[in-house]
Amino acid sequence: FRDGLKNLLEADRRFRVVGEACDGEEAVNLVTRLKPDILLLDLVMPRVSGMEALRRIVAAAVPTGVIMVVDAVERDDVLEVFRLGGRGYVSKESATAALFAGICAVAAGQYWMGREPFADLEKAIATLTRSAVKDERPKDFGLTPRELEIVSAVVTGHSNREIARKLSISEQTVKHHLTNIFDKAGVFNRLELALFAINHHLIRD
Repeated sequence: FRDGLKNLLEADRRFRVVGEACDGEEAVNLVTRLKPDILLLDLVMPRVSGMEALRRIVAAAVPTGVIMVVDAVERDDVLEVFRLGGRGYVSKESATAALFAGICAVAAGQYWMGREPFADLEKAIATLTRSAVKDERPKDFGLTPRELEIVSAVVTGHSNREIARKLSISEQTVKHHLTNIFDKAGVFNRLELALFAINHHLIRD
């Protein structure tokens, strides 16, 4: 797969391959030294996994946009990629055009969610709710029905003002609810809350 991918990239004048690695540890070392614009990182690699390699690269503050390459798209893996600081993911089954579009999108500062670009991460995460599988008996973490309504609204990208209007409450009340929600979920901002909600199947119809 790696050789075929390299040949595809080298055949396109928009791209220049500056290095390739056989395992995750080598990938981290090469990226740290070469600082490429984009890294295509396999999720499953010898010695050091793709996730661990991503964690190390982000911790090293290397200005490289990392796109995770996966065999099968698993929602939890995708969430972890973004949580760790990755800029996108592509499936190994993706068409060449989709792969190249993803590289160009990330190089331009966007996020890439499989087949489409997103200007900000919250919008990218919100798209995952469309295919979120709900647990038959989800844990609510002590959240009230009203708080769960607000969680769902946050995940789908609504602002405090929009939530207030939707639920016929004041914006200050929304902020108060969010403070309680953050405490119960153990998160510190709306993005972390969205990731937490999707991971724990808190989204309600």
